Amino acid sequence: MANLTPELEAERKRICKIAKDCGLDFFETVFELITYDQISQIASYGGFPVRYPHWKFGMEYEQLSKSYEYGLSKIYEMVINTDPCYAYLMEGNSMMDQKLVMAHVYGHCDFFKNNVWFSKTNRKMMDEMANHATRIRRYIDRHGYETVERFIDSCLSIENLIDRHSILNGPAKFVEEAPVTERSPNLFKVEKSYMRNYINPPAEIEKERQRQAENQQQARFPSSPVRDVLSFLIHYAPLEDWQQDILTIIRNEAYYFAPQGMTKTMNEGWASYWHSHMMTRHVLNDSEIIDFADHHSGTTFMQMGGYNPYKVGIELFRDIEERWNKGRFGRDWENCDDVREKKNWDKKTGLGRDKIFEVRKIYNDVTFIDEFLTEDFCVKNKMFVYKLNKETNKFEVDTRDFKAIKAQLLFQMANFGQPIIKIVDANFENRGELLLEHVHEGLDLQPNYMDATMKNLFLLWKRPINMITIMSNEPQLFRFDGKEYTKHSLTAEKPTDDNSMGNLAASSTVSNTGSNTP
Repeated sequence: MANLTPELEAERKRICKIAKDCGLDFFETVFELITYDQISQIASYGGFPVRYPHWKFGMEYEQLSKSYEYGLSKIYEMVINTDPCYAYLMEGNSMMDQKLVMAHVYGHCDFFKNNVWFSKTNRKMMDEMANHATRIRRYIDRHGYETVERFIDSCLSIENLIDRHSILNGPAKFVEEAPVTERSPNLFKVEKSYMRNYINPPAEIEKERQRQAENQQQARFPSSPVRDVLSFLIHYAPLEDWQQDILTIIRNEAYYFAPQGMTKTMNEGWASYWHSHMMTRHVLNDSEIIDFADHHSGTTFMQMGGYNPYKVGIELFRDIEERWNKGRFGRDWENCDDVREKKNWDKKTGLGRDKIFEVRKIYNDVTFIDEFLTEDFCVKNKMFVYKLNKETNKFEVDTRDFKAIKAQLLFQMANFGQPIIKIVDANFENRGELLLEHVHEGLDLQPNYMDATMKNLFLLWKRPINMITIMSNEPQLFRFDGKEYTKHSLTAEKPTDDNSMGNLAASSTVSNTGSNTP
């Protein structure tokens, strides 16, 4: 298979059979043996060496190659979610490492094929990526490299503004028609200029304009907030055909990679569980045990206060298997208050293996942690919140509050820890401006990131961009009109003797033109 040596090919066949005997179900997996420089190149392209040209891939290659040369990091394996799956082995690794990688890869391939969050991904993405690259190179030939590169820069800066949880629903469909922002009132034809004010009275014309404005306000567009910002821009932004196509390419690739971020802990935990199971029971020989233990422990090591998806994932799968093997679930288990009885609880149900296969199929990281992370698991694995004691210069446990720990983990995993932005109105104040709203969950937006995002959205929408958010516990509206940023407070003023109802503050603070901070 591919360019594997006879020894590696023999081990691949043996490990493949072992994986299938363990119950793993995966697509055909193609292994390729490449150098560290080649694997750095492929990794910089996200695993797809056929992707379109862009400077960010070169930047990532420099980082990966220098990290390897300086001994800071090493890529042991890389596997691509396609049918067939493509996996890469690095030349120079020991035979034990190559066998470890193969066992790990088969775990990933099983997860890709069977987890529901990957069920809608394009299994022919290698070909699709090549098609994307061909189209973008064609646009470069037509419009120039710098023009296309600048547009791709703007698209990549907002590629996270998608609705990741809509993956199972298929692509978003918009059937609403964009409203006309300005329309002159219907006027009667006037032959003589001195009759104009009599035939088309100015007061009636003004009333008609106000009536149109009220109708526009009542029929908000879109009718409900839209979280998939990229899809909305593709349908309604005033883009040229080639720009619309490139934005569609960026969005499709963002959705392809989204499930990998949504299942990072589960995916790595599942692959680590199975490589550990297969290596220690079926694959290793006596001379390889120590090296395996060293490399495996290095991969699953987790610092105090840190988070290692390999460690948390594998230990949680093991915990689930043990609990369901011993019957430590259900109402009887939850209602038991006897500590000694709980410690010795073992109903010998033997359902652990079936349960972890079920979990592998239908959960993502957020539901995985929410459902199966227990207080006993946190104590056993020392998953506490730590802080630095300045007097001793050591990290100490700050809280053992299980609910606080679990809430913090879930918050970090929800939307990858990134802010949730929705389009609220695409005809804000009847001027064709875009109004977005930040779903505030306790953390303020970083001003420099917000400013850059609004600037790039303006390049696509070509009309002023407005953002509603909360800064320093105060509701505010930020606006970028293509030249400068303004800030409006949305806090109602305190009632006064003259106006007991209060007013919506309309004062604004204007930043320097072109500044990154409002």
